[in-house]
Amino acid sequence: MRCLILTPTRELAIQVFESVKTYGKHVPLKPFVVYGGVNINPQIQEMRKGVEILVATPGRLLDLVGQKAVDLRTVQILVLDEADRMLDMGFIPDIKRIINMIPGSRQTLLFSATFSDEIRKLSAQFLKDPLTVEVARRNTPAELVTQWAHVVESKRKRELLAHLVKTNNWEQVLVFCKTKHGANRLAYQLERDGINAAAIHGNKSQNARIEALESFKENKVRVLVATDIAARGLDIEALPHVVNFDMPNVPEDYVHRIGRTGRAGMEGEAISIVCAEDRPLLAAVEALIKKKIEVRPVPGFDGSRAATYPDEAPDSRGERGRGRGSRGGERSRPPRGDKRPDSRPPREEKRAESRPPRPEPKPAAGDMDFSKPYEPSPDAKPIEQPDDAPVRKRPTHSVPALFRRKAA
Repeated sequence: MRCLILTPTRELAIQVFESVKTYGKHVPLKPFVVYGGVNINPQIQEMRKGVEILVATPGRLLDLVGQKAVDLRTVQILVLDEADRMLDMGFIPDIKRIINMIPGSRQTLLFSATFSDEIRKLSAQFLKDPLTVEVARRNTPAELVTQWAHVVESKRKRELLAHLVKTNNWEQVLVFCKTKHGANRLAYQLERDGINAAAIHGNKSQNARIEALESFKENKVRVLVATDIAARGLDIEALPHVVNFDMPNVPEDYVHRIGRTGRAGMEGEAISIVCAEDRPLLAAVEALIKKKIEVRPVPGFDGSRAATYPDEAPDSRGERGRGRGSRGGERSRPPRGDKRPDSRPPREEKRAESRPPRPEPKPAAGDMDFSKPYEPSPDAKPIEQPDDAPVRKRPTHSVPALFRRKAA
């Protein structure tokens, strides 16, 4: 093996491998790609035939090293693609293990569209007197990408996204979410809105990820909802629209996200759907790219009352109802001092009006009438005490004294 190329995601590994085959078509060097999520045995068999350029994800490469299917002692060139991601806290332990297996006398190359100062300091551990080659200003998105943002309430984000896709007749939209669960939920909700959508993230099997991506490229799927796994690995020809449904926590990821559009000299649009909680993240992105992102209002989504969902009906007060499928409307409540409105009598009063008064019970013969003061009967005789009755005397000792005597 002469060259080892490491990538953070499977999709990027496949993309780099295809590029190596294209650019090295007339070069007598055999390339191969290995990544997780698929059976390792065919990869072991292919590696034993001999490979000179290997594209790999770190986890699967270490698996192959453990199976004695890969020998890294002959590597002359090490490439870290998306180097800032490869050197973050998630990959750095694996990268250090791999570098320790490679000869120290080698050429090392780091590629990325974004490089923070922290990553530059970290990369000094693996580089000796490195040269820096920049073809564009650092942390700068493509100039052919038009960027703007829509500000909306958090609970109306999905509604606004569906509105934009339908009214603008968008046919191919890549949407980014923060979490895997959020991506699944958004894709399901868009399907309910009549928009053909699919989700792609790390919990999907590799075959499911490839199938969703191919369907999206062939326009069988209108909206592809992805986590940041797709921010550094999807090369879709002439992708027109990228939407940040959730703003990224790391500003550099914004540059990689919108870099999926505006590629190879094509124009593209990058739209961010921003709620109040996303304002600090948007400000961090603007500070990184040193550019103010234009905020464009959308009629009906500028803070006014939310539109009614199909399975909800407005109540008499003009608010969204809380019926089945409700998404957060609040019921009108009376002022704090008044428990009920004046126009609505209390429940107990209504019950009292609807039934006749209950007659008071009459005392039975021989029973005592407790509604009047007690009066002795004229036939009653006082109780007389006999003369020889014993007189009860009070104890001469106090209670504490009794306890002391008992203890003694």
